[in-house]
Amino acid sequence: MRSDWKKTTIDEACARVYSGGTPSTKEPAYWNGDMNWLSSGETCNKFIYETERKITKLGVEQSSTQLAFKDSIVIATAGQGYTRGQASFLKIDTYVNQSVLVLEADRTMVEPLFLYYNLSNRYEELRQLSDGTSTRGGLSGWIVRRMAINLPPIDIQKKIVDVLYAIDQKIECNIAINKNLEEQLVELYQQLIKSSKCSVTTIADIAEKVAMGPFGSNIKVSTFVDEGVPVISGNHLRGFFVEEKSFNYITQEHAMVLKNSIVYPNDIIFTHAGNIGTVAMIPYDCNYDYYILSQRQFYLRCDINKVIPEYVLFFFHSKNGQYELLSYANQTGVPSIAQPATNLKKIEIPLPAYEEQKKWKDIIQPIIALYLKNRHANMTLCAIRDTLLPRLMSGEIDVSDIAL
Repeated sequence: MRSDWKKTTIDEACARVYSGGTPSTKEPAYWNGDMNWLSSGETCNKFIYETERKITKLGVEQSSTQLAFKDSIVIATAGQGYTRGQASFLKIDTYVNQSVLVLEADRTMVEPLFLYYNLSNRYEELRQLSDGTSTRGGLSGWIVRRMAINLPPIDIQKKIVDVLYAIDQKIECNIAINKNLEEQLVELYQQLIKSSKCSVTTIADIAEKVAMGPFGSNIKVSTFVDEGVPVISGNHLRGFFVEEKSFNYITQEHAMVLKNSIVYPNDIIFTHAGNIGTVAMIPYDCNYDYYILSQRQFYLRCDINKVIPEYVLFFFHSKNGQYELLSYANQTGVPSIAQPATNLKKIEIPLPAYEEQKKWKDIIQPIIALYLKNRHANMTLCAIRDTLLPRLMSGEIDVSDIAL
């Protein structure tokens, strides 16, 4: 640590550290109001501009939820998968649930964004500090308050923040553009449906293949290698297209043994257990020739002589497509879709004439290309930020002489 940096604790660097609560989900009067309410799962977003759910004034009064203010840092203290330990920066005021820890920076000691970047750089540490009081693991205010933090002078903090936040602002701009592009694509799909005389067919009639991912025993941690065939899991199915980041890999020889679960560009991937209803296509400009599915996924390979795959993708992102898919859901225990491959084939889909589909694809293709270009740009920007972040947080990169 550099000589002008000060070692302290999160508790000393914060004005307040607290968590919230959840209004009873059995009481409709507490929900769908006009007050933001943040759950731990939403910390998958680096910056919080809105919340998925809203609560009412009565919901606030009849629960232990707490109001977190703009420019606070929030950490998920519990949650499935990757959630626990994630940190986000609030761009809004919002009430929070009991699995969200709120940190208000003491601005005389630490810039709020510096505190955020410090904690976002310590995800693995936060995971390891989990107190283990439940099978899912958990963090607590007691643990986080006692974490050490190295603080440079405020002027150096501001320079570090300027470097990192400039990158994140560009990333956030691309995300906003892509959200708008998604809305355009959905609108163009709806226009096609409204303007076309559609026949009704089944997925079985337009599928070249529908198949499952392998049994769980066929892909496990012990089978992973440093490079090879990437494994697509539910974490990669965000938005319309499979995200190519943080893959596990198996050998090509192992993949050939599981060849029925190999997927290619333009295949449509579904999750059948856990976060059901998630659907994404492998983009045409993907980084690998082929992939292997994890055990919770299944896929549809369209017969391209009968249907444009993008059309089927947007159908399953529509309300009707989601309704059809989730109609086979079993909510007992882990949410799951019963007999996924068999029931997917039964689903009926309205189908415009093939020539109309082709004209529609000509319209949406440039939009998809821009969407994917922005996403690739963000992957590069994220890699740059994530390379700089630990070096800036440790003082390895000296920004004191940089004029920003």
